[in-house]
Amino acid sequence: MRKAGSIIIWAGVSLCVIALITLPVNLQTQLIASITVVAIMALIKVLKGEGTWRLVALAFGTSIVLRYVYWRTTNTLPPVNQLANFIPGLLLYLAEMYSVMMLALSLFIVATPLPPRPSRAAKLERFPHVDVFVPSYNEDANLLANTLAAAKAMDYPADKLHVWLLDDGGTLQKRNSGKLIEAQAAAARNAELKQLCIDLDVNYLTRDRNEHAKAGNLNNGMQHSSGELIAVFDADHAPARDFLLETVGYFDDDPKLFLVQTPHFFINPDPLERNLRTFEKMPSENEMFYGIIQRGLDKWNAAFFCGSAAVLRRRALQSTNGFSGVSITEDCETALALHGAGWNSIYLDKPLIAGLQPATFASFIGQRSRWAQGMMQILRFRFPLLKRGLSLPQRLCYMSSSLFWLFPFPRTIFLFAPLFYLFFDLEIFTASGGEFLAYTLAYMIVNLMMQNYLYGSFRWPWISELYEYVQTVHLLPAVVSVMLNPRKPTFKVTAKDESIAVSRLSEISRPFFVIFAVQIVAVAITIFKIYAEPYKADVTLVVGGWNIINLILAGCALGVVSERGERASSRRVRVNRRCEFGVGEEWYTASIEDVSVHGARLHIFSKHFDQVQIGAHGEIRFRPYSGADLETLPLVVRNIEPSGDITNVGCQYQPKSALDHRLIADLIFANSDQWMQFQISRRRNPGLIRGTIWFLGLSLYQTSRGLVYFFRGMRQEREENRQQQATKVNAG
Repeated sequence: MRKAGSIIIWAGVSLCVIALITLPVNLQTQLIASITVVAIMALIKVLKGEGTWRLVALAFGTSIVLRYVYWRTTNTLPPVNQLANFIPGLLLYLAEMYSVMMLALSLFIVATPLPPRPSRAAKLERFPHVDVFVPSYNEDANLLANTLAAAKAMDYPADKLHVWLLDDGGTLQKRNSGKLIEAQAAAARNAELKQLCIDLDVNYLTRDRNEHAKAGNLNNGMQHSSGELIAVFDADHAPARDFLLETVGYFDDDPKLFLVQTPHFFINPDPLERNLRTFEKMPSENEMFYGIIQRGLDKWNAAFFCGSAAVLRRRALQSTNGFSGVSITEDCETALALHGAGWNSIYLDKPLIAGLQPATFASFIGQRSRWAQGMMQILRFRFPLLKRGLSLPQRLCYMSSSLFWLFPFPRTIFLFAPLFYLFFDLEIFTASGGEFLAYTLAYMIVNLMMQNYLYGSFRWPWISELYEYVQTVHLLPAVVSVMLNPRKPTFKVTAKDESIAVSRLSEISRPFFVIFAVQIVAVAITIFKIYAEPYKADVTLVVGGWNIINLILAGCALGVVSERGERASSRRVRVNRRCEFGVGEEWYTASIEDVSVHGARLHIFSKHFDQVQIGAHGEIRFRPYSGADLETLPLVVRNIEPSGDITNVGCQYQPKSALDHRLIADLIFANSDQWMQFQISRRRNPGLIRGTIWFLGLSLYQTSRGLVYFFRGMRQEREENRQQQATKVNAG
């Protein structure tokens, strides 16, 4: 009886919702209703309503979205017999429905995400054997040394901790390559990394052939190790000392737990953050995923393996034949297989590793292309919606994660849709200016407000649209390619720890300037149409306004692809640790103010420091977190800046032994609290209005900067061509 009553109640509620959505009202009533809903949502936001009030606001927003979907479906599509209008009109409609579907999935996943889990470190009672895998392919030895040293220095019983460097760059296949230079490089790498592992007291492991990329490398590591748990760190992901203390205890709480995933924190900005200068003041792009979405997935037991910064149970991996390697995103595919086999996962929202992001825009696009193609392979070969063993919420969560990477298609359609009307006079959206205000504009505003409710201080207004736009231009052909040939993509390692010595345009920037130029022409056509066709001015203004929004995004993208020249790729991390600085026979009382993966800045407390010269070799003596004795790290002076009683000294590390890399890792990576503090310092919600104004100002500045780079590049190119012509003439 109770079940039948519940069915009746839900049926009644559904009928009421359908009636509300389909209720025929005049334009004025719809406009008033839209304004009222926007006002209510804004009021709840201003009053900082949480819990039930947050859900009430989202429910009001959902009603406007559904009203829009009904109106859009029943009133705005062009007639089928007008194919020139109908085909692009249908594509635009499908793009909008994709956006609505992704919004619905987002609401399901993150409307009420799990709160961050309390620390587990103090409750740890058992210390299982842990194998730490650091898979590598072509990374620099110094980068690997820092990661391996940080892994070796984790707070954990030494006899229970086994660190492995899994080297796929020195395999027998590579050392015996028919290409002599490649073979010699692989042999030299093999010898260098073997010695490094001996010096650091970690295990070196390679294999005969480079089969199944990273998944094959990890599975080879499993065959040669036996620890109960496996921790995985990318070559550029160095763990804090408390990584294992914070994670391994959860496996005793749940015998069916296969994964504890932690967030990826980066000490350098991605190309957008670096070129737009937002890294210090705005949350990074990945914080929305790790700060909100993974917590939402965790609520439905769908938090998935992200390839690094995670601990996995060996027994669970063995039950599904190890790490999956059908796709080039082995991490998500492995989690999908284990969730389907009945295993559980949890997400620990505390940054416990620090890594490096791609510094150049081209490397950034290469990384995202691999992610997009891998998720398309999962969608093709593992279709999560029909995956046996998953619960319905898990199916929806995995579908959301994979379908997200289809965004290049709707983003391309949204970019070109207004141009169909402005250039070719096609009517792909049959509505008046008034209807657009009452339905479409209201939907757009409510959509932005709902995103602000969901992601708040983790994602500022318009930033998601910018990230999607700059990726779309190059991801679209990559996604189309994998759809046509799903087995074609191969795993490619993303370049890290790069630097850009001279300011320049990215080598893949040209399409962005072409699109920007086309949109400028569209603005001119909009003005002409308003003058020449005043009877259609309302529609022309609406379409022209749409093109202006695209133009603002495109202009900001010009700044993204204008690479700023910087001497170093890594952000400096504030540490404030006491030390002594020695040059020759002299020792000075000092403090370490900030550090990077390459060097440190010191404050020397001495008025008599003028005898030390730039280029002088010295050392710092400090007490590492791992011991009570003072240790010494060699370095070289790179710059000196007197400031009253204090002298600021910039130094570059000069590591000469494995111990030196342990000290560098101790300075940068030992303390995870500093990473959390930095993230919190830039998490604030500017709100929809202030955020939009800020983004508009950012776009105007970046547009001008991008155009300056463009014309400067053209001038340099002409000069180079002139010099080449002169050289040819002289040679002739």
